[in-house]
Amino acid sequence: MTSTPGPVDQPQPAPGAVDPRPEAQPVASTPTVTADPAAGSPAGAVGTDPAGWPTSPPGGYPAPEPDRLTRFVLRLYERSPRWAVPLAAVGCVAAGMGYALLSNPTHADPDAAPTCLLKLTTGLDCPGCGGTRALWYVLHGDLPAAARHHFLFVFALPFLAYLFVAWAGNQAFGWRLPELRISSKVIGGFLAAWLAFSVLRNLPWAPFTALYV
Repeated sequence: MTSTPGPVDQPQPAPGAVDPRPEAQPVASTPTVTADPAAGSPAGAVGTDPAGWPTSPPGGYPAPEPDRLTRFVLRLYERSPRWAVPLAAVGCVAAGMGYALLSNPTHADPDAAPTCLLKLTTGLDCPGCGGTRALWYVLHGDLPAAARHHFLFVFALPFLAYLFVAWAGNQAFGWRLPELRISSKVIGGFLAAWLAFSVLRNLPWAPFTALYV
């Protein structure tokens, strides 16, 4: 009588050698994807990249349907001539200048409407206090008085004017003026200087009291 060799009796491979038996080979696990017969593609919008991470859907996410107001604004923008938007911006700037000239804020009472709520309630100058008076003095050619009321506004005004003219000229007439590049560091430095100016102008000691308006 002969007996069938069991697992213990079968020859074992040497250390470091590959076991030729099929049942000893590791089986790689693969993700199971259920096919969608109606769409002709795997069901589910999210797949996997070669590294195994989920990827975005092939067609992307559907964009939300714009509301009526958005559709109206888009249609109006598409049908309007190219000079319409710059002309509207010029009208807004002209309205602000006209208000400054007609109201004459240099002779207005401190609580005259419209007034600054922060200054009315606390007596402190806000970061924009003095800007309208500075604009009034700029329109009358008195730059020292304008800088006295809001120095940073007078400093930034030429840059703002050039940016506006370059943008409006390009939109309306296709002008290609030299581009004024302002980095994020410059913007951050200007905001920091504006914050320091807003604090210093409220200090009750000389020479900071000269900045109070």
